Amino acid sequence: MTEIIDGKALAQKMQAQLAEKVARMQEKYNLVPGLAVILVGDNPASQVYVHNKERAAKKAGFKSETVRLSDAISEEELIDVIESYNQDPSIHGILVQLPLPAHINDKKIILAIDPHKDVDGFHPMNTGHLWSGRSVMVPCTPAGIMEMLSAYQVDLEGKHAVIIGRSNIVGKPMAQLLLEKNATVTLTHSRTKHLSEVARCADVLIVAIGQGHFVTEDFVKEGAVVIDVGMNRDENGKLIGDVNFDQVAKKASLITPVPGGVGPMTITMLLEQTYQAALRSVTR
Repeated sequence: MTEIIDGKALAQKMQAQLAEKVARMQEKYNLVPGLAVILVGDNPASQVYVHNKERAAKKAGFKSETVRLSDAISEEELIDVIESYNQDPSIHGILVQLPLPAHINDKKIILAIDPHKDVDGFHPMNTGHLWSGRSVMVPCTPAGIMEMLSAYQVDLEGKHAVIIGRSNIVGKPMAQLLLEKNATVTLTHSRTKHLSEVARCADVLIVAIGQGHFVTEDFVKEGAVVIDVGMNRDENGKLIGDVNFDQVAKKASLITPVPGGVGPMTITMLLEQTYQAALRSVTR
């Protein structure tokens, strides 16, 4: 029988535990973890996501600052804002919400963030640490997926994990985290030949391709664990994933819904990494 992974409930549980850790940190070190989120422009999806991050951070007892900037800001001005937070000892995590306006080079912006405060895990230094097996800051969505798999006692050792999507945000770091748990990993993408056949080999299928209902029952073998990272809108404006849930749920042993699956865990891991960065600031 198919079990639905409740990412929202798991996130709430972990955030409650995090609030307790923050309270102990304040008592022991007189320290509150600080998170700065920088939002450029008025992308509606980014606005909602940033609001949710801010709400969760404050609920967990964090110092939370959100800077909303015009999409006319120059690259140099944005880097100046980042540098001010790099130098601020009360801020332990800096997140620049993507996507950025076309005239701003996102790679240059990511490089401007202090790697010790890069709670998104996108800085090349943190990427290198991840691939060398010495990860400190890890992209939040893959980290959240690993927490979900652990919470639902999915044994990854020796299992075949197939990832659809090769982005630096999800697909590539996801592959490394699964390798660290001794899974055998196949990283696929939109140009992979016979993609549905490859996907049907998966014990664990992780889908992050950015196309609504791309994965149908033909992609999934009986009893597979299916993780849907997609966030899309259908023709009626309804939020849907990359996986056709109604079809695939009939075959999967475990499956994440959209919404209420991966999304809440991404925010949770952002907060956890900010907490860990704050802790390192007083213990390293």
